[in-house]
Amino acid sequence: MKKIVFATGNPHKLEEIQLILSDYTLIGLDEIGCDEEIPETSPTIQGNALQKARYVVENYAVQNCFAEDTGLEVEALNGEPGVYSARYAGTAKDANANITKVLTKLEHQTNRAAQFRTVVALILEGEIYTFEGIIRGTIQTRRTGTGGFGYDPVFVPEGETRSFAEMSIAEKNKISHRAKAILQLKKFLVDS
Repeated sequence: MKKIVFATGNPHKLEEIQLILSDYTLIGLDEIGCDEEIPETSPTIQGNALQKARYVVENYAVQNCFAEDTGLEVEALNGEPGVYSARYAGTAKDANANITKVLTKLEHQTNRAAQFRTVVALILEGEIYTFEGIIRGTIQTRRTGTGGFGYDPVFVPEGETRSFAEMSIAEKNKISHRAKAILQLKKFLVDS
């Protein structure tokens, strides 16, 4: 199996993950004709990842598929935005508005600890497998960098002085939450 469907319509995620899974050809949602919004109604990150993978398998005659869901969990905000990260400021999935909401809520906070959590759900020959990656860090008081996507301009990983948005994709892929989960997926696929 050298081709696998990745249940995403996000070209940034597709590019980022294709670099890690370079031995495989990732097929995005547009390539299978899926242009509708896949439901993400689970109260957990793992549940949403699994819901997306199941939706593709059940509705697009796809046998092997993986999906991921990622949440930013901010300590001082009791884990918010968490499962609602993409829609934190509303249903439009506006990354700038989401960042503004987080920065506004943290305005008078000294504790800026946060973590990104990614769960990858794989459906392979009818069996379900999940993989998780976490990276801890802090939320800056302002945006820096022009790369990445989502909350990358305000998130500085532990041990770094730059935000994810200031790193190249290759640098980010060495340490990121998504890369950690995808590397577990890769190992599983190689060993299977």
